[in-house]
Amino acid sequence: MKRVVIFASGSGSNAENLIKFFQNSDNASVIQVLTNNPHAKVLDRCKKLKISALSFNKIAFTQTNDVLNILKSSNPDLIVLAGFLWKFPENILQHFANKVINVHPALLPKFGGKGMYGMYVHEAVVANKETETGITIHYVNAHYDEGAIIFQAKCEVKASDDAQDVSKKIHKLEMKHFPEVVKKLLNS
Repeated sequence: MKRVVIFASGSGSNAENLIKFFQNSDNASVIQVLTNNPHAKVLDRCKKLKISALSFNKIAFTQTNDVLNILKSSNPDLIVLAGFLWKFPENILQHFANKVINVHPALLPKFGGKGMYGMYVHEAVVANKETETGITIHYVNAHYDEGAIIFQAKCEVKASDDAQDVSKKIHKLEMKHFPEVVKKLLNS
C-alpha cells in the first residue's frame, strides 16, 4: 500500500479531495496531513475524515529535524503540497528526493515565485489580460515553483472574467486532475 502525506496551509479542499479519492483504493491512501497553520480549516476536514493531522511551527520545520523525523516515521511514498505556503527546507527535500510535488494555480513558469499563490496569482492573470491559465503540478525543489513540471491543464480566461471567476475555473481543474496525477505517480 502506497503512503501519501499532504501538507496544507488553508481550507484543505484539495487535501479533502485527495483523501476521498484514495479512501477506497487498494493500492494507496493518505495517511497524514501536516499544516503550518494551527487554525487551518484542513484540520477540521481531517477530523471529520478520520485522518491524522498535525500542525507545526516554523522552528520545527526550518531549524530542527522535527518535521523531517515525523515524515521519516510516516515513511511516505509521496509528499503532496496542496495549498501549502512555506518554502520546503533542504533537509526534507534531500531525504525525500523526487518525492515532493506541488500544485500551482497557473501555467508555470508564468505567475510563479515567492508571494504568488491563491488570489494573488488569479489577480495577476486578469491584470495581465491573459487569454488562458491553468494548473501546473510539479516537483518541489529549493526554489519557489521551479521544479520539473509533471503535468499542466489549461482553461480559457475571458475578457469579462475577474479573479474570482478565474479562481473557480482553477479549482475545477485541481479537483479533476490532481488526484489522477498523484495516482499515476504512485503507480509509476
